[in-house]
Amino acid sequence: MAVAQLKQTNLPFYEERVDLACAFRWTARLNMHEAVANHFSLAVSDDGSKFLMNPNQVHFSRIKASDLLLIDANDPETMSEPNAPDPTAWGLHGAVHRNCAHARCVMHVHSIHATVLASLADSTLPPIDQNTAIFFRRHVVDGQYGGLAFEEEGERCSGLLSDPKVKVMIMGNHGVLVIGDSVADTFNRLYYFERACETYIKALWTGRPLRTLSDEIAEKAALEQEDYPGQAERHLAELKAILDEQEPTYRS
Repeated sequence: MAVAQLKQTNLPFYEERVDLACAFRWTARLNMHEAVANHFSLAVSDDGSKFLMNPNQVHFSRIKASDLLLIDANDPETMSEPNAPDPTAWGLHGAVHRNCAHARCVMHVHSIHATVLASLADSTLPPIDQNTAIFFRRHVVDGQYGGLAFEEEGERCSGLLSDPKVKVMIMGNHGVLVIGDSVADTFNRLYYFERACETYIKALWTGRPLRTLSDEIAEKAALEQEDYPGQAERHLAELKAILDEQEPTYRS
């Protein structure tokens, strides 16, 4: 079926839904998902309180644009609705969108290498190569895991993202949460964070001393990446082009 035939013109925030559906499906292809758990969300109101999010217990590889829930973070009746989201998704993403307007897109996964990092006594990510340097002084470690991310835990976690410079929260004993300005920006950051964690974990496996970059060079590399023109947008555009050829129903 042609892509044009799949477009749901009556769906609110259609293009945003397509971007998010693409991110779900590609995360599954990268094996960074976990069964029918984990959640992505995207703010669609100016204050960030209204957001799109995946439906409860649906595999990332099957999510379509029309499946995404439109949720109000300030609506206390959300969990009593018939199509209520996963309660931990509501607790974590609702709190972040309610309290951190700069977090336009929020992606939470238990990807293997990020979760290994989150399980270490020291879960900070040192700048040992170009990818790890991207996150220099741009991540925070939550060392106070308090159980599943229901509302109280979600509120606590959201407080760690008050600094707009911090784009990644390493959730100790849990996983990782990444925020950004758009789906493209956030997915690109999630992708590179997992790659950076993989490099670091495998470097530790060697048992040999690490060649750590200086603070000055690490900050320089991070700033250069932030100013790199259009890379995140092109990354997502290429993924959508591949899905348009191979499984275009993500757009429906």
